[in-house]
Amino acid sequence: MYIITRTYMTHVVTEACVDHKYQECVAVCPVEAFRETDTYLVIDPDECIDCAACIPECPVGAIFADTDLPDDQEAWLDRNENEAPDLPIAEGDSPVLAES
Repeated sequence: MYIITRTYMTHVVTEACVDHKYQECVAVCPVEAFRETDTYLVIDPDECIDCAACIPECPVGAIFADTDLPDDQEAWLDRNENEAPDLPIAEGDSPVLAES
């Protein structure tokens, strides 16, 4: 018998982060839950403690609680969960890709 389990995902970075990569969220995260690619951030569900400190800090509204995720952003739930383990911890010192 196989049991399918899903990691509890507390918060999700969505496509609004792509090609922006603002990092105010990284600065307020108390547990280093953010991981980074070349063009966007994701949240590691194994590290996120569901504090929600990151949500109001994102200038492009890219972060949602998993329960508030818009239907058209559902794919980002899997992207965050699947990509985070293989990515480096975001330190908050990478260049922002968009102009403020």
